[in-house]
Amino acid sequence: MFQAPSVFQRAPLPPVTRESEPRHEQTLTATASRPAAGPSARDAAAPTPAAAKKRDPYFDNVKYLAIVLVAVAHAWEPVMDGSRATRALYMIVYTFHMPAFILISGYFSRSFDMTPPKVKRLITSVAVPYVLFETAYSLFKRYADDAPDMAISLIDPFFLTWFLIALFIWRVTTPIWRTLRHPLPVALAIAMLASVSPDIGDDLDLQRVLQFLPFFVLGLLMKPEHFQLVRRREVRLLSLPLFAGALLFAYWIAPHMQLGWLYRANSAQEMDAPWWSGAVMTLAMFGCALALTIGFLAWVPGRARWFTALGAGTICGYLLHGFLIKGAEYAGLFDRYTWLSDPVGLVVVSLTAAVAVTLMCTPLVGRTLKWATEPDMKWAFRKDSAGR
Repeated sequence: MFQAPSVFQRAPLPPVTRESEPRHEQTLTATASRPAAGPSARDAAAPTPAAAKKRDPYFDNVKYLAIVLVAVAHAWEPVMDGSRATRALYMIVYTFHMPAFILISGYFSRSFDMTPPKVKRLITSVAVPYVLFETAYSLFKRYADDAPDMAISLIDPFFLTWFLIALFIWRVTTPIWRTLRHPLPVALAIAMLASVSPDIGDDLDLQRVLQFLPFFVLGLLMKPEHFQLVRRREVRLLSLPLFAGALLFAYWIAPHMQLGWLYRANSAQEMDAPWWSGAVMTLAMFGCALALTIGFLAWVPGRARWFTALGAGTICGYLLHGFLIKGAEYAGLFDRYTWLSDPVGLVVVSLTAAVAVTLMCTPLVGRTLKWATEPDMKWAFRKDSAGR
């Protein structure tokens, strides 16, 4: 029995068999290689070990490019004040980079159930890294930023660790969404209600969990043929005026729009907006994010590139780049070197973030941090949880 990995790990080739049953990213693929002559038809139909291990480079490319956008956007935050163009670019990237990541994570959660092997995998690849890195980021702020009152709180995610706890909650609820007749409208309704519910509070960053939920549910509904449609030449061509129009609109609205609508971390009332605007903006932002996500996915290369293998190490890139961003912030680099807000400085910041997160995704870093991002923990589980 195969175990359910997190979205950060390398994805296999989408199955070419019937799609009535959801597949997961570590399910063996029955790629259609011609059967060699053998003693029986059953033996001939079985995939060879090489075919079984074949990966689809497209999804690794998606994950690598998305994590680069995440790191670059985080690097822009301390230096974009005063630059309307940078703020507009930031708004564009923030509109779709996490929705794209969440949609892919939903796609690779389609076969998740509460069987012991998959629960074990969920704990070791999502819950344990959340505990370790939530603690690490809290201690880093306490000592690097001279904040002795900084508490370690596992129910109040710090900075980027919210995605791990959100992924845990979304994946645990996967069987529910796959049971409902119309899961996406239900998820949208929940997101709209969350956006007008200030009493939800900050525990487990539930506002983000609920407001980003529709993208995860949409991923659960996706099939390989949907990605083939997205990657058509017509879609790529249509995405060009889409991004151009979005950039012009973002430049026009940049000085006036609250970035909180992009973060989805607060209700409308907490942003001093009318309560009904939360529901309206939830639908509007979902539509904008979906359109830009489709445009992004359309341009991701389908073949192997030099960065394809790095898609398997995006969990390290995601969890480590925050130390670089926060470390520079705590050290006062952005305040000391004000030229970083100039056009040349923004290029330097962007390239530094992109190169750094690329190095963090390399196999060497992945092997070094495997104890924290993908621990074995056989000692913590019953023997039958391995599915053997």
